[in-house]
Amino acid sequence: MPVEPLSQKDIEDRLRELPGWALSDDHDRIFRSYRLGGHFAATAMVVHVAQIQEELGHHSDLTLGYNTLTLSVNTHDAGGAVTELDFQLAHRVEEIAPLHGAG
Repeated sequence: MPVEPLSQKDIEDRLRELPGWALSDDHDRIFRSYRLGGHFAATAMVVHVAQIQEELGHHSDLTLGYNTLTLSVNTHDAGGAVTELDFQLAHRVEEIAPLHGAG
């Protein structure tokens, strides 16, 4: 079943439920950066996020820094727009972030 792009209002409403997440300037993806205790903690969170992405069959762009992790996601099957799938992934990542000490 194809996924449909969300309206600007739907995106803004859903972002209110996800503190720290934002819409990119070109409005084609949502993103968040996390600060962690060190490089190992950030790397461990990358592995955990990758596991969630495999479960969902939906993948973000991940950028790993020394003690940071940034996720950026949109839905390729919807022409690179923001969809419900992106918010499902964001919520799942929010659930596991505290396990890694992410803030």
